[in-house]
Amino acid sequence: MPVNIPDTLPAKALLEAENVFVMGESRAISQDIRPLRILILNLMPLKIVTESHLLRVLSNSPLQVEVELLMTSMHSHRNTPEEHLVAFYNTFKEVKDRYFDGLIITGAPIELLDFEQVTYWSELCEIMEWSKTHVTSTFHICWGAQAGMYYHFGIKKYELSKKVFGVFEHNVLIPTEPLLRGFDDRFFAPHSRYTEVRVPEINKHSGLILLSESVEAGAFLAVSEDRRQIFVTGHPEYDQNTLGEEYWRDVNKGMEIGVPDNYYPDNNPENPPTVTWRSHAHLLYSNWLNYYVYQSTPYTLGEL
Repeated sequence: MPVNIPDTLPAKALLEAENVFVMGESRAISQDIRPLRILILNLMPLKIVTESHLLRVLSNSPLQVEVELLMTSMHSHRNTPEEHLVAFYNTFKEVKDRYFDGLIITGAPIELLDFEQVTYWSELCEIMEWSKTHVTSTFHICWGAQAGMYYHFGIKKYELSKKVFGVFEHNVLIPTEPLLRGFDDRFFAPHSRYTEVRVPEINKHSGLILLSESVEAGAFLAVSEDRRQIFVTGHPEYDQNTLGEEYWRDVNKGMEIGVPDNYYPDNNPENPPTVTWRSHAHLLYSNWLNYYVYQSTPYTLGEL
């Protein structure tokens, strides 16, 4: 089954060209089933790119998924055309009286700021609080995961001496967890961040369960005890060239940045990168949709 998106969203043509199953809203309304309603709070500056990343991994499911996009109102969105924001995005004020099967909170390139210094922190806190009563399951990514663990459980983030940047191997800690169903014992995922949450602090918190970690990249995947909050500290949704684009962007700015680890063959940025994480990325999102959203959400939204 497809992911259901607006007919004119730019990502639609891109995904169709990749043979990804997407369905325009005009066709979807003719099908007599209830799709899963997924809200994406997109905090990334390049919103159109992030939309494509997430729609790609959400599409690999037998479930019909209806996606809506959300942006903060307390922040200037300079890197996305205004007409795109007007056409496809809502603010929290416009959705706060509604219910959703799932919510995705993306990362944001602001991890060196204290949470309280972020311009939209109060709005994000309001959204995360609202999610506890209006969303069946929330999936937090990278900085969004750090923000979620801090808000819901008081888990602090710490600045790293060196950016975690590249593709790293991870271990499955609880193979019986439905979110990891079908995973290999070891798998790869991209990371791109300057801060971390620490494994001992997650492990000692009774409300959190650590599902996967990496020797090099640290804590990767954790869930709340009730499974309604999912926290992923990396970027499994990244496509083949995303880390490379970040690398060359920083190089061209004259920033001191190392070549992404385990990304380019022979560690040579002139070589095309090889994707080693795609299958597990799709599996992670499809498991979330199936076991934590579809199997848990009420047929009539609002009965959470």
